[in-house]
Amino acid sequence: MITLAVFDMAGTTIDDGGAVYEALRRAVEETGVNVTPADLQAWMGTEKRAAIAALIELGGGDPALPGRVDTAFDRFRSILDGLYAGAPPAPIDGVPETIAALRASGVKVALTTGFSVDVAGRILEQLGWVVGSDEGPLQLDALVCGDEVAAGRPAPYMIHRAMERTGTLDVAEVLVAGDTAVDVQAGARSGAAITVGVLSGKLDRDAFEGQPYTTLLGSVAEIPAYLATGGA
Repeated sequence: MITLAVFDMAGTTIDDGGAVYEALRRAVEETGVNVTPADLQAWMGTEKRAAIAALIELGGGDPALPGRVDTAFDRFRSILDGLYAGAPPAPIDGVPETIAALRASGVKVALTTGFSVDVAGRILEQLGWVVGSDEGPLQLDALVCGDEVAAGRPAPYMIHRAMERTGTLDVAEVLVAGDTAVDVQAGARSGAAITVGVLSGKLDRDAFEGQPYTTLLGSVAEIPAYLATGGA
């Protein structure tokens, strides 16, 4: 029986209009390197400082130069804030209802993200989603960010931290869902009973080929029906 659902944020539960992609690309390219779409996609869903360092190196730059990654990360946050001010992130269709239905059925819901705590907190505040409180239009049981663990995705640590924060003892009771390759890789590495790849982000079905998912669904909104049929 699933007692904890762990969902990614951007592209999985939240539609940000591609702002994260754009902010990351622009912040890295401001360091003087080019970012290919393939490299950008490969590093989406990961902790953002790690992504910036990797993309600088892939573009032929030196991420070890003093202050380079820190400056690019600050620019990423600034660019993202500007993009979100013009087009605020919104819940993906059916997601708030799905989260509420899961929690009403006794399943705890945690969000994980490659964002830092401050960035993720501002996004949830904009949406009116609250963690660990009965107030607000939508309640969540936990939030775990990339800067709170030793390594972000594809490492499983954020999922295990979500288990810790929700008092979940058994990975056989955990479902993980995300819209990127590293989301499903982290789910598989965590030992979660079910790892769902969702097609609500940038990846299509072919892009998930060879990844260690249990199933592919159109969005998180399909998960309750999936569980009701025994995960068939």
